[in-house]
Amino acid sequence: MTQTSRILGVGKYLPSRAVPNTELEQIKSLETSDEWIQQRTGIQSRHYVTNESGTDMAFEASKEALKNANLSVDDIDFIIFATLSPDHYFPGNGCFLQDKLFGDRPVGALDVRNQCTGFLYSLAMADSLIKSGMYKHILVVGAEVHSRGLDFSKDGRAVTVLFGDGAGAAVVGPSTNEHLGILGHAMYSQGKHADALWLEYPCNAYDFFISHEDLDVGCQYPKMNGRTVFKHATRRMVEVSKEVLNKTGKTVDDIDVVLFHQANLRINQMTASMLKIPEEKMVNTIQWTGNTTAATIPICMCEALRQGKLKENDLVLLCGFGAGFTWAATLLHW
Repeated sequence: MTQTSRILGVGKYLPSRAVPNTELEQIKSLETSDEWIQQRTGIQSRHYVTNESGTDMAFEASKEALKNANLSVDDIDFIIFATLSPDHYFPGNGCFLQDKLFGDRPVGALDVRNQCTGFLYSLAMADSLIKSGMYKHILVVGAEVHSRGLDFSKDGRAVTVLFGDGAGAAVVGPSTNEHLGILGHAMYSQGKHADALWLEYPCNAYDFFISHEDLDVGCQYPKMNGRTVFKHATRRMVEVSKEVLNKTGKTVDDIDVVLFHQANLRINQMTASMLKIPEEKMVNTIQWTGNTTAATIPICMCEALRQGKLKENDLVLLCGFGAGFTWAATLLHW
């Protein structure tokens, strides 16, 4: 009988510095307001790091996930770390997390660069590695430090108001015979739309890593075509959710809890409406975390548990869309 896997425990970490919309209002160059942000995104506040790194936050989230899984670091034999905001250009954050968690004990570490779908891609990989018998317990982490690389001017407003810092982690391990665990995944990408949501510089695609002229015009800041992202996000999240349900022989009515990637509350509301998912089955955290990219879904899991909305054997739909474009969905029993 093929080994199945499940999520054994989750943890999160949010920096202590909360940044409400009213604080962003005070930045004159940003030319924004609490009303403007809430109407377009549903976001009321987010968190910014003070002296933490992405690895620091991942370390704290991982410790909490291990505690909630009733496991120790000695039980973990592989790390998958999803982030679009690594501490350094190289090596990847997974190696730095290995050092913090395990010290002299070598443990395999892999970084995943799939932005807002990074956690879902990482979860699918962990599921496959456990099913294959290669590893027993895998730590899957999403962590982002956005605040240090945002454009706090009117030109960057549409992106800057969306993003926050934070980390989430999950321990994935073998499921018992009585528990169905992770049921299935669906994952896609379409690079023709890459420049609708991207960070162009610094890069190795052109002759210059980055020039003074590029810096002067703000090419080092993320850019987004909001209308294009919204249109594709709602369409693709609906499609991929239906696909993973069909793959596993389930229907929307079978779902107990829905955890969407937290990019924009309006996207999630529209997607849920198109899928005919009632609001009471959804858990959103974007109102007080902003978009923490690869960390949003594990943070949502922690919040769903805190609210008592996530219970043993609940059927849970995870779904996300982001830069690349990439989109993915996973269906699992909690």
